[in-house]
Amino acid sequence: MISRLKKKLYLIAASYFRFWSNFSLKRWKPRVIAVTGSVGKTTMLRMLEIQLGKKAHYSHNANSAFGIAFDIVGLKGVTNSKWRWLYLLVAVPIKSLIYKHQEEFYVVEIDGERPKETQFLANWLRPEVALWVSLGRSHAVFYDQQVKNGLFDNVDQAIAHEFGYLPRNTKKLVIATSGNHLINQQIEDISAEVRMVDIKDLQSYEVWADKTRFSLKAGRVEFSCPMPEEVAVQLLMLEKLVEYLEIDLELNMYQFQPAPGRNNFLPGKKGLKLIDSSYNAHLISMKSILQMMQKMKADHKWLVIGDMTEQGAGEADQHQKLGEELAKVEAERYVLVGRRVGNYTKPALEKAGLGEKTVHFDHASKALDYLKSELSGKETVLFKGSQYLEWIVEKLLADPGDKVKLPRQEPSAVRRRAKWGLK
Repeated sequence: MISRLKKKLYLIAASYFRFWSNFSLKRWKPRVIAVTGSVGKTTMLRMLEIQLGKKAHYSHNANSAFGIAFDIVGLKGVTNSKWRWLYLLVAVPIKSLIYKHQEEFYVVEIDGERPKETQFLANWLRPEVALWVSLGRSHAVFYDQQVKNGLFDNVDQAIAHEFGYLPRNTKKLVIATSGNHLINQQIEDISAEVRMVDIKDLQSYEVWADKTRFSLKAGRVEFSCPMPEEVAVQLLMLEKLVEYLEIDLELNMYQFQPAPGRNNFLPGKKGLKLIDSSYNAHLISMKSILQMMQKMKADHKWLVIGDMTEQGAGEADQHQKLGEELAKVEAERYVLVGRRVGNYTKPALEKAGLGEKTVHFDHASKALDYLKSELSGKETVLFKGSQYLEWIVEKLLADPGDKVKLPRQEPSAVRRRAKWGLK
C-alpha cells in the first residue's frame, strides 16, 4: 500500500515539473534523439556527443522524470540537501518562462527504473529518433508486483513493455538491436521506421586494459579505455543514425571518456592495472564485462565482484547465474564482496571447481586488506558490483587525484560509506 502510494506521488510530483518545463521545451523545439535500454545508455550518449558536438544538448546525469524536467530548464537536481526541493519548486516555474536551450538536437537518456516512468517521458518528449541499445533485468525489483498482479508472465516481459513505450511514441526512426524477441515484439506495428543492427556485422574486436579496437565495415574505431564487445552495437547504431541525419560518421573515438564507474582504466599502486566498473551491476552488464575480461590481452586477471542489488524475487537465481558466468573467465582469483555473492555465487564457483581460487568477504574493508596483502603489482583487476567497491579502488590508486574519476563521490555518498566505516 505504502509502496503504491509512493509511486503515485512520484509521478504526481514529476507532473508538476513536467508542466512547467514543457513551456521551455515548446519554445526550444529541438529534434529529440532518445536513448534507452538496460545497459549502455550512457556510453551511447557520450558517443553521440562526440558525433554531434555542439549541435546538441545532452542530458548528462539526468535520465529520470525529475532529472529531465530540470535539465530542460538548465537546472540540476537534488544531490545533497533536501532543502533544494523547495528551491526547485519555485525555480523551475520561473526558469521555464525565461530560459531555453539553443541547440538543434536534444540527446536524452531515458531510464526504465520504475513502471510508468518511460511511458511518462515518452508521451511527453515524443522523440524524432529512438535508440534501444539493450534489454535485461535492471531494477527488476520494481517490476515484481506487476508479475504478482498477473499483468505479465515474468519480469522480463514487464521491463520490455515499459521500455516499449519509447518506440511506440517515436515519430520518425527507431534503431534497435536485433536478436532479442522481446524487443522485436515491442516494435511490431509501430508507426516509425525501424532499422535493426546486428553485432555479427562486427569484423574484429581486440581489447587491452587501457584500449580497445573495433573493426567495422565503415572503418576501424579505437578507444583509450577497455570496452565490452557489445559496444559494437552502439557503433553500428551510430552508423544508422548518421545515415538518417545525412552527416559523416566520426570514427575517432580516442577522445571518448567513460562515465565514472563504467570501464575506467586507472593505474594502481605497484603497477597494478585497475578497471573500475563499480557504478552498478545486473546480470546483463556482468556478462558483458566478464566476456570483455575473458578476451582481454592481459596476464594475471583478478575479479573483484560485489552484489547485484534490486533483483527482487530473482535474486538467488541471478546470483547463481553470475557464478556460472564468472567460471567462464580464466581468472587467477575471484574475490566476492557481499551477502548475496556469498550465499549464491560462491557455491556456483565451487561447483565449477574454482573453490580454491575463490574468497568471500562480507565487508569491503576486509576485501581491501586481502587485496593489499595478496596483489603483487602484475595483475589486471576488475571491480564490478555494489558493496562500495569504488572505495576499494580509491585505496589502490597510484595517483590519489584519480579519485575524481570514481563514482559516488558526492558528499552524501561519502557520508553513507563513512557509516560503514569506509573513510
